[in-house]
Amino acid sequence: MARTRTWISSALAASLLLTACGGNLGSGSDDEAADFPDGKAITVYVGQDPGGSTDLIARALAEEVKNELDVAVTVENKPGANGALAAQELAGKTADGHTLMIYNGSLAYITPLAVPEGEAPDIADYDIVTGISQDDYVLVAAADSGLKTMDDLKGLGKAVKFGTTGVGTGSQLSQELLFAQAGIESTAVPFDGGSPTLTAVLGGQVDVGSIQLGEAVEQIEAGELTPIVTFASERVSYLPDTPTAVEAGYDAPVQQSRAVFAPKGTPTEVIDTLADAFGKAFGAESYQKFNEDNQLTPNEVDGEALRQQWTENLDSYRTVTEEHQIDLGGDQ
Repeated sequence: MARTRTWISSALAASLLLTACGGNLGSGSDDEAADFPDGKAITVYVGQDPGGSTDLIARALAEEVKNELDVAVTVENKPGANGALAAQELAGKTADGHTLMIYNGSLAYITPLAVPEGEAPDIADYDIVTGISQDDYVLVAAADSGLKTMDDLKGLGKAVKFGTTGVGTGSQLSQELLFAQAGIESTAVPFDGGSPTLTAVLGGQVDVGSIQLGEAVEQIEAGELTPIVTFASERVSYLPDTPTAVEAGYDAPVQQSRAVFAPKGTPTEVIDTLADAFGKAFGAESYQKFNEDNQLTPNEVDGEALRQQWTENLDSYRTVTEEHQIDLGGDQ
């Protein structure tokens, strides 16, 4: 929808304006960096609603990191514009390691394809502590809808109304690619995160939705949702009987990825301390079980490796959207 695009573009433009007018507020002294965290609490922003995959990951990690650093680690949800509003606020915080963000990869490598050039947040404007994990998307329908296969969608007799977790997200891209290649007329309905998208599918507001596996697991197990295809490169172990879009003949492998971001200019000593703490958190038995339970694939690479991954993803998705003439930011 045009109004949705304008709203998101305005939010992203505000982020750029903030950076241009001074960016973060500067880092602390060398002594402060050496003493980090010096008993002071750490706040972790999540740019999505409570209950979604990013929120759950943030809280699972916060629980472990607070034990490693012996300070309070608080998660704050700041939903809006696929995380752009939270990223905007992060950019203006003091670069001392006490304010971080669980940054969604789609904001880095899909949102730039949905808004005018230069309006999406630039990952070059942030320091990256560590990569976290990757999450596959699954196309689901309410169990009582009777929709079980791609053929069912083709034979629906009307345009498929599909829910997305926001404009410029992997949820949107995966479905746009799938329906364009399948020749299925469709209409996108954007929501702000996985939780409201899931509610819309279950409530029949939309026919289907592409949702991250970790968010859909419980309802699939309960028989409330029917998985139609996943957007993984290979069948996922949790859904061995559900085909991938790729094996069904569609070039639509799309994943969500997440990383820990900090304001630009955070001292190297602080980044190293945080990276070490998150590394130990990744190794905790409870967190590893969390990953398994939520079908998350570890991607615990260092900041620069993560930056390269996401840059390559942007190039790849730009190519495939141009090939299929998909305008992620156009009228929905």
